[in-house]
Amino acid sequence: MNSRSAGPAATRRQALAALAALTAATAATTAGCSGSSGASPTSPVPVRPLSPRPAESFANTENALLLQILAHPDDDLYFMNPDAEHMLTAGVPVVCVYVTAGEAAGINREAGTPRPGADKAAYSAARHQGLRQAYAQLLGLDKFTRWRRSVLELPGGVTAETNVLGNGGRSVRLIFLNIAMLSAGNVRIPQLWNLPGILMRTLIAADSPVRAPSTYRHQTLVDVLAGIMDRYRPTVIHTLDPDPDFQVHDATHPRDNDQPGCSDHRDHTPVALFAWKAIAQWADDVARREKRAPRFTVTSFRGYYNQRWPHNLPPAVVEQKARAVAAYGGSPQWDCGNAAGCGDYGQGGTRPLTNRKGWIRSTHYRYPSALPTPLTDPDGRLVAYGALGAQAVRWRETAPGSGRFGAPQGLGGGPLAPALCAVRDARGRHVLIALRFSALDGQGGANTRELVALEQRTPGGPFRAWTGLGTPDSDPEHGRRVGCPAAVATPDGRVHLFVRTADKGLATRIREANGAWGPWQRLEGGEIQDGLTVLLDRQARVHVVAAGRDTVHYWAQDRPGDPVALRPLAGLPRPGEQPGAVPSPDGSIALVYRPPAGAVPYVHSGGTSVPLRHFEGYGPVTAHALAASGGRQGPLLLLSRDLNGEVQVQYGTKPAAKPLRPPSRLVPVGTPTLLAGEGEQVRVVGMSPGAAPWIWRPRATSRA
Repeated sequence: MNSRSAGPAATRRQALAALAALTAATAATTAGCSGSSGASPTSPVPVRPLSPRPAESFANTENALLLQILAHPDDDLYFMNPDAEHMLTAGVPVVCVYVTAGEAAGINREAGTPRPGADKAAYSAARHQGLRQAYAQLLGLDKFTRWRRSVLELPGGVTAETNVLGNGGRSVRLIFLNIAMLSAGNVRIPQLWNLPGILMRTLIAADSPVRAPSTYRHQTLVDVLAGIMDRYRPTVIHTLDPDPDFQVHDATHPRDNDQPGCSDHRDHTPVALFAWKAIAQWADDVARREKRAPRFTVTSFRGYYNQRWPHNLPPAVVEQKARAVAAYGGSPQWDCGNAAGCGDYGQGGTRPLTNRKGWIRSTHYRYPSALPTPLTDPDGRLVAYGALGAQAVRWRETAPGSGRFGAPQGLGGGPLAPALCAVRDARGRHVLIALRFSALDGQGGANTRELVALEQRTPGGPFRAWTGLGTPDSDPEHGRRVGCPAAVATPDGRVHLFVRTADKGLATRIREANGAWGPWQRLEGGEIQDGLTVLLDRQARVHVVAAGRDTVHYWAQDRPGDPVALRPLAGLPRPGEQPGAVPSPDGSIALVYRPPAGAVPYVHSGGTSVPLRHFEGYGPVTAHALAASGGRQGPLLLLSRDLNGEVQVQYGTKPAAKPLRPPSRLVPVGTPTLLAGEGEQVRVVGMSPGAAPWIWRPRATSRA
C-alpha cells in the first residue's frame, strides 16, 4: 500500500501517534539545528552511501541541466543567484523543485497596507505566480507570459504541479511539491527529517491543476527527489546549506527568521539534508543499474548566513538579483491573471534592497573550494581532481600541453561534498583531502561528516585506500560544521592541512614525512569565514590567510618546521570576500581582495593599498606572482569573475593593466583556479555547467 492509500482518519491516527515522539524530541531537534546526530537503532531507513569503490566510468553528457532544490519559493532568487541566472543566460535549462508550499501564516500583505485575512492556499498560489513572473522575465519574456501547467506523477504515488516555459532555446521548469509548512499535529519539515514515523500532507494551492493532496513520509521525499534527478539527469545540482553555522542570538544579533542556535531558517537545513541524501541514493542507484555513474556536480549555498557577515556583492550584481526578486514580489495592483495574487507582496518593490537583513546583498557557497584542483603529472600533463557524481575523480590532459582533458577516472570515497583539495608532496606523490557525508540517516539516526585522505603509493602511480581523518570536534553536531580542507606540502615531506571549525576558528593537522597523521590542533585567532588561502614562500614557510569580520586573519611559520602561529596584521580594511595572497621577496605577504559590497579589488602590501580599477567583478581573487628572469619575482597574475560571472585574468597591477577574457564565454560552476608554471605559462581551470572541466591558457599579449 503506498502512502496515498491511507484515508484521512488513518493519517490523523498516524500523525497523533508520532506527536508524542515529536514532543519528546523537540528540545534535541532545536539544539541540533534541524539535524539529528546520535546513532539510534530505531532509524528504519539508514542512508545508502555510495560504494567506496571507484566507478568504472561516468555517463556521457550531451546537454547541461541545472536542478535546484529549494525549501520555499524565492530561496533560489535570494541565495542561488546570480549563479542560476548566469547559467540560464548561457542557455542551460533550469529545473526548480520547491519542497514546501511556502504558505506560512497565509498572509500576503504589501508593506504599509492593512493586514488581510489569512488564506494559505491563496498565498501559496501567489508565491507560485511570483516565481512565474520572475523566471519569465529572466527568460526575456513579459512577466505575465502564460506557462504550461500540468500534474507530475512522482514516486510513492504522490503528485506535484509543474510549470514549463521556454524562449529561444532556453527553458525553465518549476515543480511544486507543496508539502505544508505546518501539517497536522504541528508537524514541520525538521521533524520529517529527524523523527521516524512522521507523516506530512501537501497543501493544494489555489487554482492548481493538482486536485488531491499527497502524503509524505521521510523516505517518500528522498525517493521523490531522487526520482526527479533520474528523470531530468542534471549536470549541476544546487542545494541549500545542510550544516549551517551556529549563531548566538542577542541584542546585537537578533534571531529574526533564524532557527534557534543557527544562522538559517528551520526548513532550509532539513531540505538540504534531504537533497544530499537523495543525491547519494540516486548516484548509487544509477551506478548499480547502468554500470556507469551519473555525471554531475553540486553547489550548496548559504542562506541567512548572508545577514551575519559583510556583504560580498557589488551594486551592479545586487541590482541584477533585485530585478528578479521584485518581479517575484509583484504587487496587488498588477493584472497578472491570477486571482489568488500577483506575487509575494512583502518582497515586492524596493523591499529586498531596504530590508536590514540584507539577504540579497551576498551569495556565499557552503563549500568555497576551488573545483577542480589542478596539479601536474611527472610527464608534465595537467591533472585535475574534483568531485563528480558525489565521488572523487581525476581528469588527465590527453597529452602534455594539449589543453584537453580525457575521460574522468573515478577514485571513490563518496558521498563527498564539493570540498576537495590536492597537493604534491616532497616525493612527487599526489595527496587528496576531501569532506565526506559519513552518515545521513535522519529519523533519529546518525548525521556526521569526516575529512578523508587519499594518496598515491608512488609518483604517477596507483592510490592507496582512503584514510579517515575525522574532524577537529568529537561532538557530531560540531563536526558537521567543519569547513573545506586546504593544504600545502613542504620540502621536509610534511603535508599541512587546515580547516575552519564549528566555532569559526582555525584548526590544523599535519601528515609527517613517514605518512602518519598527527592530532588535530586548534590555532589562536578570531572568527573567520570559510575559504582559506594557504601558500608556501621561497623560504618554504607556511602561510594561512582567511577573511574575518573586521580584518584579514593571518597565520605563519617563523622558520620552516616551526609551528604555524597567529601573526596579526595591522591597518588592513574589512574584507568582503576571501583574500588572495602572494609572498613578497622581503618575506611579507601581499593581499588582494575586494571591500564589502565592492567591485574593485585592492592590493594591500607594505602599508599601501593599490586599487585595480579595471578588474571589476565579484567573488574571491586568486593571486600568483609570476617568475621573472634571474629568479626575480615578476608581476602579479590575478584571477576572478567579472560582473557578468565570466572568467577574467589580469597581468600586473599598473594603471594601464587590463583584464583578459577567453575568446568563448566561460561561466564557471563554483570557483575556478589557476596553475602557473615557468615564466608566464599559466593555465586557468574551471568546471562547466556540463560537468566537464575546461582549460584556458591566457597569454600576456592577448587583448580583452
